[in-house]
Amino acid sequence: MNKLKLGIPKGSMQDSTINLFKKSGYTITSNSRSYYPQMDDDQIDVMLLRPQEMALYVEQGVIDVGLAGRDWVVECGTDVKEIAELVYSKATNQSARWVLAVAKDSEITSVKDLEGKVIFTELIDTTKQYLEKNSVNAIVKFSHGATEVKIPHLCEAIVEITETGSSLRANGLKIIDTVMESVTIIIVNQEAWQNQWKRTKIENLRMLLNGALKAESKVGLKMNVAEENLKPILDILPAMRNPTISSLSQDGWYAIETIIDQHVVRELIPQLRRVGAEDIIEYPLNKVIP
Repeated sequence: MNKLKLGIPKGSMQDSTINLFKKSGYTITSNSRSYYPQMDDDQIDVMLLRPQEMALYVEQGVIDVGLAGRDWVVECGTDVKEIAELVYSKATNQSARWVLAVAKDSEITSVKDLEGKVIFTELIDTTKQYLEKNSVNAIVKFSHGATEVKIPHLCEAIVEITETGSSLRANGLKIIDTVMESVTIIIVNQEAWQNQWKRTKIENLRMLLNGALKAESKVGLKMNVAEENLKPILDILPAMRNPTISSLSQDGWYAIETIIDQHVVRELIPQLRRVGAEDIIEYPLNKVIP
């Protein structure tokens, strides 16, 4: 039997990744003591791997396809193929940033002020490249965790990942620059991408994962409308394309169905009701495939 070897990130992104696969139609069951979760697809074998090392496993062909942050793929400097961005995270559906931060009361206001200073980070090579790009000579040291507390005891600055900046602020730090932005990406082994069966399986995964993410910001909307109210309803009704309009068994009545952005629904439904929409139903979506 053909098998696809899939890597998913272990740690802070593990639960959100498993949840995304669930929305995509794949159930992954993990055991806290095992690195080999079970998936309800007997053509896919799953491994839990540290996101920092995912690209290394993909490059060597230990796994065919994996999900990892672009930051760690760049940091590893591996020869893998990126086929998609998946903008989701453990906290918010937005990209994460590696930022340069200093003490809130520090006189350091830009990277130029770090000449000869010490910086702690987990993202060593990328930070060194950033400093080189800015013509700054600073000492970059690897942080084994708890990076925020190293200021001012061990260093003058850190490069740390953040989504909202709240943890940095809580630790008395301020952001003075963004070193790089990162999102989760799907990376594929170069040889696996040339295998037609694996490529089709990977493309199916990509389509369903993207569809599940797209659905998170959309909802479906159904309503019944009398013929005389049809035009006013359509004039205010947004849609991904044109709404679906169907005749009801009762003469002069129509059913309208559409998909819209979730954030507009609370304003839109009262407007629709006022111009004659009836029996309005809002429902969640699992996947939206354009």
